[in-house]
Amino acid sequence: MAVLLGAIADDFTGATDLANTLVNQGMRAVQVIGVPDAGTDVGDAQAVVVALKSRTAPVAQAVEQSLAALRWLRGQGARQIVQKYCSTFDSRATGNIGPVADALAEALGADFAIVCPAFPANGRTVYQGHLFVGADLLSDSPMKDHPLTPMRDASLIRLLQAQTPHKVGLIPWQVVRQGAGAIRARVDALRAEGVRYGVADALDEDDLRRIGRAAADHALVTGGSGVAMGLPDNFRSKGLLGATGSPAMPRVAGRAVVLAGSCSAATRAQIAAAPAGWPRRRIDVNLIAEDRDVAGDLADWAAAQPTDRPVLIHASAAPDEVAETQAKYGVDRAGAMVEGVMGALAVRLRDAGFARMVVAGGETSGAVVSALGVRAMRIGPEIAPGVPWTESLGRPPLALALKSGNFGGRDFLAKAFEVLG
Repeated sequence: MAVLLGAIADDFTGATDLANTLVNQGMRAVQVIGVPDAGTDVGDAQAVVVALKSRTAPVAQAVEQSLAALRWLRGQGARQIVQKYCSTFDSRATGNIGPVADALAEALGADFAIVCPAFPANGRTVYQGHLFVGADLLSDSPMKDHPLTPMRDASLIRLLQAQTPHKVGLIPWQVVRQGAGAIRARVDALRAEGVRYGVADALDEDDLRRIGRAAADHALVTGGSGVAMGLPDNFRSKGLLGATGSPAMPRVAGRAVVLAGSCSAATRAQIAAAPAGWPRRRIDVNLIAEDRDVAGDLADWAAAQPTDRPVLIHASAAPDEVAETQAKYGVDRAGAMVEGVMGALAVRLRDAGFARMVVAGGETSGAVVSALGVRAMRIGPEIAPGVPWTESLGRPPLALALKSGNFGGRDFLAKAFEVLG
C-alpha cells in the first residue's frame, strides 16, 4: 500500500508529535530517523514522518536534507506533504522555516501554502497573525529566552517574511470560523495578490479542522502538528482511508531512565516534580570540557541504582545558568558537549539493560536517537498532548518517549511510566 501523507519535521520530538496527531486521527504512522535510504521498510504505514535534525542546522544543509526527504516520500507515493516545525515557530533569524518552505514549494510546483503552527491543546494559538503561548504573546513567553532560538517577535508574518523573498499574507480568524469554503476563497484572493504563504489564525481544534479541509488539494501544508488534524479526513472522504484500531502499547522489558537536556521552564518543573525516590544526577558541563568520561561515570552510577524505579539524568538549568555556560564555552560548543554526552550515555545505558527511555528536548532527542542507531519507530499511545510512547523497529526494541521541552504537565515524568505499565 502506498503512503498517503508524507511529512518532513525539523526535529525529532516534533516528528513524534506530528505522527502522534495522525495516529489519533486514524492513520497508521511510522516515524523514520534521518533521510531514509532505498531499503527503508515502513510496512503498511499510511503516513510517514521523516525526522530531521535541521532546525538549527546551516540553511543549505537544512534545505538539502529536506529535499532529499521529499524525494524519498514522493517515491513512496505520498500525495500530500507537510512541513512540520515547532508550535512556537522557533528558528533563527535567517531560517530555516522560510528557506525550507521555499525549496519544498518549488520542488512540488506549489504556488501557495498555509502557515499555521497553532496547537491549542498545548496552549499555542494564532490570532491576527500573532502567536500566543497560553495567555502570552510568543515574545512575552519563556521562549524569549530559548538558548538556541530566542523568539522576541510574536508576528508570524514578520518572522516568516524575514526568511523568504515571497509575500506573506493573513487568513484571519473571522474567515477561518466561516469554514473551508471561506478559507479557500481567501486563499484564492491572496494568490491573486501574488502571496505565496498564508498565515492562518486558529483558536481551537475546530479551526484546525476547517483549515485542514480547506487544504485538501494543497501539495504542501506547513505548520505545527495541529494543522494536520484535518488532513486524514480528506483521504477518508475519498475512500482512501478507513477505520483503524487503537495504537499498540510498546511491550519492552528493561530498566527505565529519563534523559533531559531541555532547559525549558516546563521541563525544569517536571524534573522538580519527579518522585522523590527517583535517583537523579545533573550533568556538569565543566567536567565535559575537562575531557572527563562523563558518560561512563553516569552510566556506572545509573547501573548501580535500585532497579525498581526510573533513573533521572539531566542537564537542564535556569536561563541565567545557561547564559553563563554559553558565555564561557560558546553557544554551539556548550550545546554540542551536552548532546555528545547524552548520546554516548544512552548507548551505554542501553547496553546495561535500560530499554525504556523518556528523552526531553528536541536537540537531546536527536542526539540520543542518532547515537542509538534507531532508524524507525512505530507510534504508540499518547502520554500527553503531542507526546506518545513509541517502539523502535529493529533489534533490540526500545520504548522511547521523545518529548518537546515545552510539552507535558508537571507530573509528566511519573505519568509516562505509569502509562507504559
